[in-house]
Amino acid sequence: MSSTLPPVLPGPRRIVTSHDSDGQAVVSVDGTVHSSVMIEGFNGHRTGTFWASTDGLPTNDNNCSEDGGARQVGDLGLFASNTANFIYSDLGPGVRTPMHRTPSIDYNILIHGELVLITDDGTETHLKNAGDVVIQKGTNHAWKNPGKEWTRWATVLVDAKPAVVNGQELGWLLDMDK
Repeated sequence: MSSTLPPVLPGPRRIVTSHDSDGQAVVSVDGTVHSSVMIEGFNGHRTGTFWASTDGLPTNDNNCSEDGGARQVGDLGLFASNTANFIYSDLGPGVRTPMHRTPSIDYNILIHGELVLITDDGTETHLKNAGDVVIQKGTNHAWKNPGKEWTRWATVLVDAKPAVVNGQELGWLLDMDK
């Protein structure tokens, strides 16, 4: 990977609807969601939050005026108990994330560019088309951008009971060495 990354992708537009005092549907937020570096010193991976519901499931966000896009979820902005988090991730060309696992079910949708999913066994699955989907069930994984431009994908992380394999609970993991 070269030391200089091309300019980041522009932030996506986010529109949030709610109700006015008469119960009519209105647009309450219409703006850009800017990204920020997820892990200090790791500039090739940026994230932005569309919405986070942090009051448990089912959420009471339909009756709350707080902007869920401004809520912080956990230490890295990914997941926390009793939450659902809708984020996007941008990955620079040639960049690979560390191996990681969250106790959540994650719905990932490729929006722009190409992305490679890497699993514990070394399998690399290449996502090439906008709209390709990966559903992760508490699995350890990394992402790699094989392309020459930034890649973007959206993820909904929903709190889940950790996966259990051979009686061992597989919870949160961030391996900066892999």
